[in-house]
Amino acid sequence: MAAEVISAVGRRKTSVARVRLTPGAGQITVNDKPSAQFFARETLLMIIKQPFDVTNTAGKFDVSANVAGGGISGQAGAVRHGVARALLHIDPTHRQVLKKAGLLTRDPRMKERKKYGQKGARKRFQFSKR
Repeated sequence: MAAEVISAVGRRKTSVARVRLTPGAGQITVNDKPSAQFFARETLLMIIKQPFDVTNTAGKFDVSANVAGGGISGQAGAVRHGVARALLHIDPTHRQVLKKAGLLTRDPRMKERKKYGQKGARKRFQFSKR
């Protein structure tokens, strides 16, 4: 394992997370706040910790992440993607496990744009015959 700082970028929807991994006790800070304070829901905290659980490296690295854009769910996914990429830089043998769990794939699903003459992306205005 490397003793220096490992940086990686994770993305999800319109969120971008710049993640820094350092050897430590497993503390996670997001935008200079503890992860439990930044991500209030337990499910979002589970999403962030998923790469560590899969690779059995929980409690070995400190995470410092800067997140911008999107909502909290997209930001949690972006941090997860960044952490998975950083773990891959630290130990390339984790690739198979992370890939099988689907943590290295950038989720391509984005919000569909609103079309002109319509109420939304798919929804139409109500049709009136007369």
